[in-house]
Amino acid sequence: MGPIARFKRSIIQLLAALLYNLNFEGFATGTIYQGDTKGVCVPGLNCYSCPGAIGACPIGSLQAALVASDQRLPLYIIGTILAFGALLGRTVCGWLCPFGFIQDLLDKVPLPKIRKGAWSRAFSWGKYVILFGLVIVAPIVLLNATGIGTPAFCAYLCPAGTLEAGIPLVAMNEDLRFMLGALFDWKVGVLVALLAVSLFVYRPFCRFFCPLGALYSFFNRFALLRYRVDEEACTNCGACLDVCKVDIRRVSDRECIQCGACVTSCKTSAIRFSLRDMLANNLHIDGSRRDDAPSEREEQRS
Repeated sequence: MGPIARFKRSIIQLLAALLYNLNFEGFATGTIYQGDTKGVCVPGLNCYSCPGAIGACPIGSLQAALVASDQRLPLYIIGTILAFGALLGRTVCGWLCPFGFIQDLLDKVPLPKIRKGAWSRAFSWGKYVILFGLVIVAPIVLLNATGIGTPAFCAYLCPAGTLEAGIPLVAMNEDLRFMLGALFDWKVGVLVALLAVSLFVYRPFCRFFCPLGALYSFFNRFALLRYRVDEEACTNCGACLDVCKVDIRRVSDRECIQCGACVTSCKTSAIRFSLRDMLANNLHIDGSRRDDAPSEREEQRS
């Protein structure tokens, strides 16, 4: 991905973070927005309790539904995740996730980087363990054992919640400071550790721990908006794999965050974003001449 393309992606990431958190007054007052839009999920990982958040986090909403005492199947949140996944897959991770954007910024710090390898591919399964263990199983087990629903991932691990909600609320609300304890210290420690590792390892949270990325990865190969490879043009040179900073084995597999870094590395232009193909196909349907159609001069020659 060239510098202009990287800049465009950064702008879109920044705009997404701002759109998720338009309640600027909340940061000044240390309060949480409670408007009607809070019942709607945003695509990326963005804490419900962030003072600026105007929408809900898909993982937070899923956990809240799982720990509800009535134990009804959370059809709304399941449908929302299915819709985001089918439309975008992990394009959300690469373009629309605020915590992913923060890790991208930290990766720009000029420090030695630890390259990916077999070790990182093995660690990438960690996010699936967290998805099924902390997000789905633990809340239900704790509810059945104690009668008290606990959103385990949000409560014990989520660094986005600590950065976006915990620290700002504590900083602006004096009453909350007297309630701090070991759990808050633990979550701040997790956040600091992940941010520190992000200086040396590209997007460690997204690759190894994020349950939302794990959910979207199931849709990545067939999401409507994703990068596609023209198999006829592809020479299997491996340039796309070499330039990629995450742990893909092929473009748009479960680990691909659809950042587009592979596009400029392809000497045969075999990698294209699906939206480009859809727009091109629509133009062809409307009657425009196809690129591969013979020109009038070629027709005259024949």
